[in-house]
Amino acid sequence: MTRNTLLILIAFFLTIGCKDQYLEKPNILLIMVDDLNDYNEDLMGHPQVISPNIKDFAKTAVSFKNAYSNDPMCGPSRSSMLLGVYPHNSSNFWQKSWLQNEVLSNTKTIMEKFKENDYNVIGSGKILHHNKNDLWSEFEHQADYSPIAYLGEWERGKKGIAHPSVPKPYRTIKELDGLNMAGGAIDGSYGPLINLDSIEIDGKQVRWAYGPSRQGKTFNYIDEDNRDLTPDEINANWAEKRLLELASSDNDNPFFLAVGFLRPHTPLIVPQKYFDMYPLENIQLANILENDKEDTYLHTVSQFETPGRSVRSIEMYKNLVSSYYDDEEGLKRFTQAYLACVTAVDENIGQVLRAVNNSNLKDNTIVVIVSDHGWTMGEKEHVYKNSLWEESTRVPMLIRAPGKSKPNSKVYHPVSLIDVYPTLLDLAGLDNETIKNEKGKSLDGFSLKPFLNNPKLKDWEGPDAALSVVYTSDKNAEIPSNHHYSVRTKDWRYILYNTGEEELYNNANDPKEWNNLIFEKKHPKTKEMRKILKEITSPIIPQGFSNIK
Repeated sequence: MTRNTLLILIAFFLTIGCKDQYLEKPNILLIMVDDLNDYNEDLMGHPQVISPNIKDFAKTAVSFKNAYSNDPMCGPSRSSMLLGVYPHNSSNFWQKSWLQNEVLSNTKTIMEKFKENDYNVIGSGKILHHNKNDLWSEFEHQADYSPIAYLGEWERGKKGIAHPSVPKPYRTIKELDGLNMAGGAIDGSYGPLINLDSIEIDGKQVRWAYGPSRQGKTFNYIDEDNRDLTPDEINANWAEKRLLELASSDNDNPFFLAVGFLRPHTPLIVPQKYFDMYPLENIQLANILENDKEDTYLHTVSQFETPGRSVRSIEMYKNLVSSYYDDEEGLKRFTQAYLACVTAVDENIGQVLRAVNNSNLKDNTIVVIVSDHGWTMGEKEHVYKNSLWEESTRVPMLIRAPGKSKPNSKVYHPVSLIDVYPTLLDLAGLDNETIKNEKGKSLDGFSLKPFLNNPKLKDWEGPDAALSVVYTSDKNAEIPSNHHYSVRTKDWRYILYNTGEEELYNNANDPKEWNNLIFEKKHPKTKEMRKILKEITSPIIPQGFSNIK
């Protein structure tokens, strides 16, 4: 054997050893996007959307085409995903802090789990509602929904308002028992960044400001060449810089890095250039069936027990369409703003991905892109999240695990966000012990690793349906049986409201869920879907079953 041959063999075995080491301790990059439905080029939920970075990433990753939020509301969705516990098993259904929840506070977050396994756990942006810095090795920027328009000088107290271009009643704040029901500086605001120097409302100058996480600091905007960075741009810059530092670091410990982007969460405010990509006169609305709500029940059930408190998605729709001369005008303007925000966040995502792809991190870093839930765009006369239909529950989910995932692959088996935690543990070669004590709860989800190599896999340990739940009651809110539930199989969706009202859709033939088949009293699928729901929620039995007529 020649000396050169020996050197080649040594190099080969060293390479194999390094690869095996990677397989045990890969780096992990988790990119979370807020309120992103299927309006991206991977899921093709809107024909005009421009999201080239997500589209290009999908070519290198496995895309889960039927991935669903377990609770289509920011706080409970993120807590269930990042602690690995179904809402009905934790009784955390609404925006109450998970830190005050007995089950979740005694269960390890995904950050704590990786941290105790010698990972450098780093985060920035909106990851977990009620975030704590001690969950992380380091945490940079807390969630910030700005830029937000405001009235008055700082020393006189700022009052957040909607974008000045948004008309009433959509921009109006409606409060009940201290709760902002719809409208205002967040949910009632959309439009491009503009110079506000010449704009006054009620005799007060309008200005831009950052949010409370930045102490309400003034956000300067003169024009595109003279402005402050948005929080998402700041997070993208931070993530790029931090990843490049990690790429050149001599630290042998792997990292778990999470970056959370706000858009397209409201307020839908991004630079003008993104709006220019979607001329208003060319905007295509969602494919909406007239009177589609008539065979549905979210608009009729008592979602809240506080008198006068209505379903926010219904109120937002009514306010939006009534703010303009016709229904389409309001929906077009909102859709334009949403699409602009999708493209803006896609650019932020691309910046982060390039930091990985153009460095030595590419071959030893698992990358996951997910959203916490979707968003309706006028379907069934709803504009918001927090419903159990496809638009609100379906989310993008893309995973690239070098050496373990098949590029440009698609998985159609239904999965949900609850599966992300066990998947990353499995890929990192870590155990799934996540209980701090007897009050905690073990992981409810299942590893998606088998799908990464075999996207057409049929025999999976996990369920054949994805479970979603919507909060319904102010009183007895922590009683799991009180709420509305849905299960989504590959081809079907079944919804059970706590009133006993039901919806059944054949998504294979009716992807927009226009035809509620529950009225076919003897439809053979109804009994099967009820059984699936009971199996997944067991031992909890949704009270809707006892109310079925």
